[in-house]
Amino acid sequence: RGEAASLALAPAGFPLCAHRVLFRPSLQHPPDRGSSFAFSVFNLMNAIMGSGILGLSYAMANTGIMGFSILLLIVASLASYSVFLLLSMCTQTAVTSYEDLGLFAFGSPGKVTMSSYLLIVKSELPGAVAGFLSGDGESGSWYLDGRLLLLITSVCVVFPLALLPKIGFLGYTSSLSFFFMVYFALVIIIKKWSIPCPLPLNSAENLQSAYAIPTMAFSFLCHTSVLPIYCELQSPTKSRMQNVTVTGIGLSFLIYFISALFGYLTFYDKVDSELLQGYSRYLPHDTVIMTVKLAILFAVILTVPLIHFPARKAVLMVFFSDLPVSWICHILVTLTLNTIVVLFAMYVPDIKNVFGVVGSTTSTCLLFVYPGLFYLKLSREDFLSPQKLGACALVIFGICVGLLSLILIIFNWINQ
Repeated sequence: RGEAASLALAPAGFPLCAHRVLFRPSLQHPPDRGSSFAFSVFNLMNAIMGSGILGLSYAMANTGIMGFSILLLIVASLASYSVFLLLSMCTQTAVTSYEDLGLFAFGSPGKVTMSSYLLIVKSELPGAVAGFLSGDGESGSWYLDGRLLLLITSVCVVFPLALLPKIGFLGYTSSLSFFFMVYFALVIIIKKWSIPCPLPLNSAENLQSAYAIPTMAFSFLCHTSVLPIYCELQSPTKSRMQNVTVTGIGLSFLIYFISALFGYLTFYDKVDSELLQGYSRYLPHDTVIMTVKLAILFAVILTVPLIHFPARKAVLMVFFSDLPVSWICHILVTLTLNTIVVLFAMYVPDIKNVFGVVGSTTSTCLLFVYPGLFYLKLSREDFLSPQKLGACALVIFGICVGLLSLILIIFNWINQ
């Protein structure tokens, strides 16, 4: 119980030998100390829903409404199933983080990227500020410099929230992020009838279906945050956490689909790889669009600290596993991660490339391949059992989709 208490109270990034403790979630936290069901759902949805929502209309333009609906449902269902496998491994092995499962199974941790979330801040925050100024500001003003605004938000918002010792503390900011996403979806629906059709401008984008599934995989990636949320859930049980997962993924699917559908029905084949850019072009001074830009900006900003927790855990496990628990190490690793992510966000030109490459490599591995491999490696069930066959199918699907998408993306780059 003493070791379990240290697991509950220590900062989430600290390397702990969780597999030495028999994992009994119902004993790990008294009911009044854990995160509520609602806050756990909000945290999970915050881990799921981020900048990926801006690329789904582009994916629908490439696959059609029916094709997109089927693919999105498949990806959401597989994401939920892979979380089920992770929870099964958590209860069987007593390992309480995604990274430790990888180390326990194969001796190597997973990795996670956060650059795409901050890319939105760099590309959209200056436009939102300029829109509210109605052209009164000078183009060279500091408050219209996307990189400077990105740096300010990272230092003033992302870094302090990422330093919090427990992921459950982010429940309040996650609930705020959820309502920002709902507001975004509602505005996309309303503005469907504000832009003329056919559109008067031509789009320079080429439709590339290779980005569709990677973007969807990127959009449902939450797996590195699932087990920390599970550990801090009130009265945690596998079935209760599975209900959190189904609720979170289901609500995310609904918001994703509505936003993608009405975004696509607004622009059709002229939809941008980043949806908000289209509204900036056709409704440059619309006040509601300005507010929804700020809403989505705040939503993705509040997502970044949540993703810091598993990323920091992976770094600490790889490079500092032999060091004792230390707040100094906790702060320095968080600062380093934040710096690296900001630099990537500053110098990557097109978010479509992030959705495509990260979605076809890191996201497919974390979403499909690794959970399946963990289960195949660690489960003692017979190989022909339904769960192991499902895990095997998950691995094969992830590898095939990831490789095919990456090959097509590289081929498109070569032909551009």
